[in-house]
Amino acid sequence: MNPALTVKSQVTVPKEIRRFLGIGPGERITFEPMPDGRVAIAPAEPRRVNTADPFERMRGSGKPGASTEKIMRATRGEDWNK
Repeated sequence: MNPALTVKSQVTVPKEIRRFLGIGPGERITFEPMPDGRVAIAPAEPRRVNTADPFERMRGSGKPGASTEKIMRATRGEDWNK
């Protein structure tokens, strides 16, 4: 995993690292120089997950897809609503 810098000095954070950090498009990250010459990367703001609600971690992860009408016709047939 050795991404290269673009001409604008930008780099793409690999998918595995984004998943590990729990970050996505538009989220800010921080860089911290370490004494040994490495740089630590972390989310600028830790995600707030309500552990009491098991569905909270899924908030915002849905993507638009087929309409309910289309799904019902596919699973129950053309006359599902009659």
